[in-house]
Amino acid sequence: MSASSLVLDVSNHFTDVAASRLSTENSRELDEETIDLRDEVLSTSMFEEIVGSSDAICRVTAQVMKVAPSDATVLITGESGTGKELIARAIHKTSRRSRSAFTRMNCAVTPSSLVAAELFGYEKGAFTGANQRHAGRFEVANHGTIFLDEIGDMPGETQVALLRVLQEHEFERVGGTQSIPVDVRVLAATNCDLPSAVRSGKFRLDLFYRLNVFPIHVPPLRDRPDDILLLAKYFIER
Repeated sequence: MSASSLVLDVSNHFTDVAASRLSTENSRELDEETIDLRDEVLSTSMFEEIVGSSDAICRVTAQVMKVAPSDATVLITGESGTGKELIARAIHKTSRRSRSAFTRMNCAVTPSSLVAAELFGYEKGAFTGANQRHAGRFEVANHGTIFLDEIGDMPGETQVALLRVLQEHEFERVGGTQSIPVDVRVLAATNCDLPSAVRSGKFRLDLFYRLNVFPIHVPPLRDRPDDILLLAKYFIER
């Protein structure tokens, strides 16, 4: 082997060693950064996917912690996509009902003719296609929590039945005559202006008061820009 070849081999060897050490150090630094990132995300994520440290989101989480231990009905308002269902799930998971069922229904996507049957169930023969008794979401959620999303789109006749559940803690299946007692916490959400809906006659005033016992407003992201970086980190970590 020539002297020049030996020098080249030695040079390549030290280059490889240096590259290996640099790669190991970079990997270690990245691991440490990942751990730090995970800790930062966890420290600002009090309720699983509710991520943020802004004053706006802290007020919301403080309200969740305050109302969760009670059985108070909660009305969650905010624009579409602000995470109203996440707030509802956080309330349920930190309540005494957390070991029981959490059921949900979106009133905006359920056909008006089926809302009552979905909520309260139906008896065999109640309508065409009702070949057997069917338990509704309230029955399934007994001792747990039901989340009614887009409550502003609930049909008027179903609003009357829901009001009875909130007042009397009982309901009847569609096509039935027997009153069924139920112990369910109701959480509702809407992206519309319910007071305006009340004034226009689209939504019952007495039902609004029954639902609006503990209001929580979820702010849009544009009102909490401090959380954007934390959310980006959270999604990268996911």
